Amino acid sequence: MSALNLYDTATREVGEFQPLIPGEVSIYVCGATVQAAPHIGHVRSAVNFDILRRWLIWSGYEVTFIRNVTDIDDKILQKAVIEKMQWWALAMKYERIFSAAYASLNVLPPTYEPRATGHVTQMIELMETLIANGAAYAPGNGDVYLEVRKLKRYLTLSGQKLDDLQPAGDVDANNSKKRDPRDFALWKAAKIGEPSWPTPWGAGRPGWHLECSAMAHTYLGEAFDIHAGGLDLIFPHHENEIAQSEAAGHKFANRWLHNAWVTQSGEKMSKSLGNTLQVDVILQRVRGIELRWYLGSAHYRSMLEYSEAALDESAVAFRRIEHFLNRATEILGTHPAPVVNDAFCAAMNDDLAVPAALAGISENLRVGNQAITDGDKDAIGKNASEIRGALSILGCDPFDPNYTLENSTNLSDALNGVITLALKERTAARERKDFAASDAIRDGLLELGITIEDTAQGPRWSMTEKS
Repeated sequence: MSALNLYDTATREVGEFQPLIPGEVSIYVCGATVQAAPHIGHVRSAVNFDILRRWLIWSGYEVTFIRNVTDIDDKILQKAVIEKMQWWALAMKYERIFSAAYASLNVLPPTYEPRATGHVTQMIELMETLIANGAAYAPGNGDVYLEVRKLKRYLTLSGQKLDDLQPAGDVDANNSKKRDPRDFALWKAAKIGEPSWPTPWGAGRPGWHLECSAMAHTYLGEAFDIHAGGLDLIFPHHENEIAQSEAAGHKFANRWLHNAWVTQSGEKMSKSLGNTLQVDVILQRVRGIELRWYLGSAHYRSMLEYSEAALDESAVAFRRIEHFLNRATEILGTHPAPVVNDAFCAAMNDDLAVPAALAGISENLRVGNQAITDGDKDAIGKNASEIRGALSILGCDPFDPNYTLENSTNLSDALNGVITLALKERTAARERKDFAASDAIRDGLLELGITIEDTAQGPRWSMTEKS
């Protein structure tokens, strides 16, 4: 099997992945700031890096996967006022909604899921180190800043120049206590009515960037294999994580992976644009397995342009695959055992080239359906097994227990039962030579996107795109 090659945002090249410790992979993914319900732009990152994790596990690695929760932040405090809740209650409310969204998309739970508020001690220790070695300073008002002009490698991830940057947005740019307007806050002095924690420099709360550096170091040590997150986090968040971690003497992340955005009308999904699509709303339109199939179908570094038509087309395509697997199970008398073929391995080892992997699944589907027509059980089993193997890595195996109870039993089986009933009525109409009724049933199913094929073994149905 070929070696795994992954893109590195820092080097801007695809290269062979070699873990720091043979047989083990350590990953830190920036999780949610829990101040609102997730839209599909938020969870695309979770799906993309869950595919990476599943592929690493299948490849034989022991994976430690950290996904943090930012549960203290300006936006959380502001939203708590709007919703008339305690800030911690609001954070817990939306953390649970995010967790439900991840579960509905069959995203594996992280090895550890640390909250920022549970790691203030580690943040204080990190600031003490940074102040002691001269990289950070406390001007006496409760704030603590990182002095960016003392950093040798600042902005290497994003490729920007320091003098071209606007002043850091975490405080007033005219604040005379900052040595440079581009210095960013590690710690923010307490304000009236806001939560705070005591420190040697005064009460306050953590800066966003400090949280992730402290938590990554706590769970993964001074160096780890992969840091991942959305494209929008490269600057300032990930750039500042690198700055404060390396200034403390930590090697930090060995490789950086970033997934692209979900866009709508060419613009990044965001609440400010008013074009958000919440996960729970979309799940009223398609099943979780279908939404995951859609979100995971594009290459993780490619933009995914959302439209209802594209989502519907993707869902129909997945149902065709699911229908084939169900037909294969009926014919073989058992679920096909997952098998990962060489073509799928080559695609995944080429920087997680999911579109190429999907092309292989499409070919398996074509050959498998022909095998059903031909009555070739060996070919049916081979192609069904290879499809199921690929789907298991993509997190879209319809026989996965995480899906079967909610999705297959409640929806797929119900759909199959309704269509089977309609086909029985059509067969009865044909037997009594009521061809008008038979044609009406066929045309009604076709209008719903269901094609009927009369075969020697009886009528078969399949999903098609509605015209």
